[in-house]
Amino acid sequence: MNFGLAIYAIIVSNVVKRGDEKMDWTNHIVPIVEKIALAIVVLLVGWSVIKWTSSWVGAKIERSKMDDNLKPFLTTMISACLKVLLVLSVIRIVGIDTTSFVAVIAAAGFAIGLAFQGSLSNFAGGVLLLTLRPFKNGDYIEAAGYSGTVKAIQILYTELNTPDNKVIFIPNGSLSNEGITNYSVRDTRRVDFKFGIGYEQDFRRAIRLLDEIVRQHELVLQDPEPFVRMSEQADSAIIITVRAWTQSADYWTVYHDIMEIVKERFDEENISIPFPQMDLHVHQSSQKQSS
Repeated sequence: MNFGLAIYAIIVSNVVKRGDEKMDWTNHIVPIVEKIALAIVVLLVGWSVIKWTSSWVGAKIERSKMDDNLKPFLTTMISACLKVLLVLSVIRIVGIDTTSFVAVIAAAGFAIGLAFQGSLSNFAGGVLLLTLRPFKNGDYIEAAGYSGTVKAIQILYTELNTPDNKVIFIPNGSLSNEGITNYSVRDTRRVDFKFGIGYEQDFRRAIRLLDEIVRQHELVLQDPEPFVRMSEQADSAIIITVRAWTQSADYWTVYHDIMEIVKERFDEENISIPFPQMDLHVHQSSQKQSS
């Protein structure tokens, strides 16, 4: 009888123990399932919000005056950053420590930065050029030892077309760190000339003639007025400086026209244009030669 009671007590205790273990297992699973369900909801809702936000921001950027090459890049970058933040948030909700992920991302970014140091420099330079807009497509610029018309501004390179129809690709990193001369920003430009006449010539007559030539040219602006004055007494000639203003698009036309007209008029007026020369004086001492 006592033996039977002992067996019964053991069975009851085992059933109670297994029941407790089952309840403990349930208590562990339910929170995990709740976290996963919450993470899925956050992921779906967040993805929809990011999609809507990206579309809204993209529409705003498209209506802005920003460069066309920069618009899709900014839209994609904003969308990618929001998606990374969403994924990290979902991982955090599940209960996984995101510190290791952040460390891995930082290490990967550092390694990529070292591997693509030059490209990243060009990339940053491209963002600056497209944002600050020191020049635009169609401008004639001089930078990084090259000059030409800007055909395209890409994220990494800027494309120039030279006057002799060569295509030059300049890294944006170089352009963003060096001086840029933009000849197309202003509507007007000043054309500078230097003409030399001989010392035996009447320089005042030459000045009057040059002033007449410049003022009669139809593409030369009268405001500001042309400037014609003696600027230097050089070794072989008197230098007269001429400065005239014109529209930027007419710069080379005015330059070549004035150069040709001045040569023709100087020839007609017998005004010499001297070339560099040197007078050599030889002194000889007389010596008696014995026969």
